[in-house]
Amino acid sequence: MSPRVSVKAGTFTESVIREMTRLCLAHDGINLAQGFPDFSCPAELKEAAKAAIDADDNQYAITWGATALRHAIADKVTRTYPGWTVDPETEICVTCGSTEAMIAAMLALVDPGDEVLLFEPFYENYGPDAILSGARPRLVRLHGPDWSIDEAELRAAFSDRVRAVVINTPHNPTGKVFTRAELELLAELCQRHDALVITDEIYEHIHYLGPGGHVPPATVPGLTDRTITINALSKTYAVTGWRVGWTVAPPAYTAAIRKVHDFLTVGAAAPLQAGGVAAMGLPASYYDAIAAEYRQRRDLLCGALAAAGFEVRPPDGAYYVMCGTRSLDPAGEDVAFARRVLATTGVAAVPGSSFFADPADGRHILRFAFPKRLDTLRAAADRLAVLA
Repeated sequence: MSPRVSVKAGTFTESVIREMTRLCLAHDGINLAQGFPDFSCPAELKEAAKAAIDADDNQYAITWGATALRHAIADKVTRTYPGWTVDPETEICVTCGSTEAMIAAMLALVDPGDEVLLFEPFYENYGPDAILSGARPRLVRLHGPDWSIDEAELRAAFSDRVRAVVINTPHNPTGKVFTRAELELLAELCQRHDALVITDEIYEHIHYLGPGGHVPPATVPGLTDRTITINALSKTYAVTGWRVGWTVAPPAYTAAIRKVHDFLTVGAAAPLQAGGVAAMGLPASYYDAIAAEYRQRRDLLCGALAAAGFEVRPPDGAYYVMCGTRSLDPAGEDVAFARRVLATTGVAAVPGSSFFADPADGRHILRFAFPKRLDTLRAAADRLAVLA
């Protein structure tokens, strides 16, 4: 009997990013492919999680999140963005990372046959999430080098078939930070076509634009009552392996997300949610410090990549840089070139084609991640220098 899999599963591949991590391990390389830190999380998080384990907080939490964490998230949102008030009892669902938050939101709010608008290049999970929800991805291009939106193209992409728009700001893989003007344009179009915004804001504190540089879509008039905000501990607090995320959304949408989440995963790890409470209580100075530290990492890696012969535009946010490879790989064989860079230098990157529906659009691009210790990035810089 020949194996039979679902049509949906046959329409996308395994993660290219995670594949590059596996190859990097095989080469004992420096992993600048997958976006996880190689430095410690704040001690407060570890102490809180260990204390919760020692206190036998090891059974199921409330399905949609421990009460203390939901209240801590709501308080932190209001402290960070005055005027944005969140009800922790009806507007928050704690999930197993932002990855589950995104698929739970789509399964809860998107129907088969709907369209989900994605900005391209896109983080590789979003397309499969839409497909698994039975929806059809509809793409709008972000135009380099500044990754801007063409208003005419965006307007043309919208119709009453578009149920949701996925935004990632700050953006993986480009480092774009969506502007207030762009979000106001989206608000106009979403209201006209009764579309939702599902916004992944896991990099909200990692940007290089100064105070007010990141604008949450939920704070933009016209989007407040139609935005599902996704976040997680992973990036801001350097705990990508904890898998604690959440959604913030109006009550009716949250109720639907909670139901889907319940049958997807039941709930996130109880003692790690206690660590999340500690994270939400960190002072504003913590966020100022990580932004400054990431700027230093960004500048170090971007300088090294430029010196090695890549075409580099420093990102405005997140912790990735998309590099042009035409001078180093004229043929535009991004997958083969990424493997060659790893074999030659011991530094792993992600082929650009994994961020585009048409692989040809990313064939002259590699993405490097810089959530690493400065010593790690200096070692990577030394290795990459052989490409020059």
